[in-house]
Amino acid sequence: MNQKWFRALFRRRALAVLLLLIQAATYIYFVASSSYASEIIRQALTVISVIVSLRILSKNEKNAYKMTWIFLILLLPVFGGLMYLMFSFQVSTRRFAEKATSTEAKSQKLIGLPESCYDEALSALPDYAPQISYLQNYAGFPVYTGTKTKYLSPGEEMLKCLLEALKKAEKYIFLEYFIVQEGVMWNSVLEILKKKAAAGVKVRLIYDDMGCFLLLPTNYKAELEKYGIECRVFNPFRPLLTVKQNNRDHRKIASIDGKVAFTGGINLADEYINEIERFGHWKDASVMIDGKAAWSLTLIFLQMWELCSGEDEDYYQYYPWKNDKCPDYDDGFVQPYSDSPLDSENVGEHVYLHIIQNAKKYVYINTPYLIIDEGMRSALCLAAKSGIDVRIVTPHKWDKWAVHMTTQSYYKELIDAGVKIYEYSRGFIHSKTFVSDDETATVGTTNLDFRSLYLHFECGVRMYRSKAVTELRDDFLGMLDSCKRITSDDCKRSLPIRMFQCLIRVIAPLM
Repeated sequence: MNQKWFRALFRRRALAVLLLLIQAATYIYFVASSSYASEIIRQALTVISVIVSLRILSKNEKNAYKMTWIFLILLLPVFGGLMYLMFSFQVSTRRFAEKATSTEAKSQKLIGLPESCYDEALSALPDYAPQISYLQNYAGFPVYTGTKTKYLSPGEEMLKCLLEALKKAEKYIFLEYFIVQEGVMWNSVLEILKKKAAAGVKVRLIYDDMGCFLLLPTNYKAELEKYGIECRVFNPFRPLLTVKQNNRDHRKIASIDGKVAFTGGINLADEYINEIERFGHWKDASVMIDGKAAWSLTLIFLQMWELCSGEDEDYYQYYPWKNDKCPDYDDGFVQPYSDSPLDSENVGEHVYLHIIQNAKKYVYINTPYLIIDEGMRSALCLAAKSGIDVRIVTPHKWDKWAVHMTTQSYYKELIDAGVKIYEYSRGFIHSKTFVSDDETATVGTTNLDFRSLYLHFECGVRMYRSKAVTELRDDFLGMLDSCKRITSDDCKRSLPIRMFQCLIRVIAPLM
């Protein structure tokens, strides 16, 4: 990066961090002061902490979150309660949630346009009827036929297919990614986007400001718009103590004309295609869907675009089958879905739990992080104890040491229950995939950690008897040759390490 670009980026980021530190230091000084007024304030804040603790215990939330906040309040009895109130009751966050709810309601009128095959799916897949019904009738994501699926792993395979699809775009290209970074991968995509925008194709990009915190220039949006590419930055980082900053757009979506779409774990940066090496070989996964179901991912993108832009969008103008007949591909059933942290419905978690609880033979899981609550641990252990072949692959080379230590802290309990744990010896596995019984699978963006399951905007594609299901299964089994199976003996740790892992387990919901 050139020096001028770096200095401008550093000044902006350094100022943001400095303002955060000033806010925290001012607050701590005020509470720690020895004046009479400060003593009264400390007593009042302690009472607030007690009241807040009782309120937290009575709320209908995940126990892990409750215990984390109670721990912090015990650790910081004077201002722990006030910290919780500051994070929980914010007008900007409520307005953000209200806007997200309105965009979702608006798209519900159009999401079924390609004609759901709900009755057909229930008839063909009676064992999966509750799961199909939950996603369609409660969460609002229809199940489709007429859609081809292709499992793509590693990132190099996804990039080939993505570039080929982008070159065929005729009306629009929509991209939504957590990370975009200049390099071989993004530059190859950008060259096509420039040409398509110049030819009159509508090109839009959403990227997350926190995901690109040190990766893109601060004026990158304006740079793209010079080429005719519309750009929105999701939830720009502001140096304020606000819970809204926790809600990141972790989705990875590419939609081409609403007819072909991609999602999965692969961002637009060079480590995802092994062009550069950060943590050994980067193993990742994506899925390409071609046909009716691509419309669901297109609408999910349009919801986010309206949320970012604040502009009222006519979704119907992008419906691809107004004048053309929908394809009639024969490749099982496909059900794309998304998840929002701004409601009380944890769709991504429920998809995973459904797969685990409904498995009859096996469940194979890829995840870069394994930081789970009691419900998920119980489901995995019960499945293994019931004779289901439960296998989980995590990375051997970590990207975040504390997170990896937390992941490893769950190994022994799962192994003792019969779950087979493997670490990807060649490097870092970033795939977020479940496959079960040669019948069903999901490929998406949701990690098995608290941040992905409850704090981020995520998405995925649930598939039943599709080609991608067996492709994912075969890829998983073939990958085990590059993995080390973890045993109970491998989980033995020194006392200081065990104590550290106990501590970070307590604060895991905030990691």
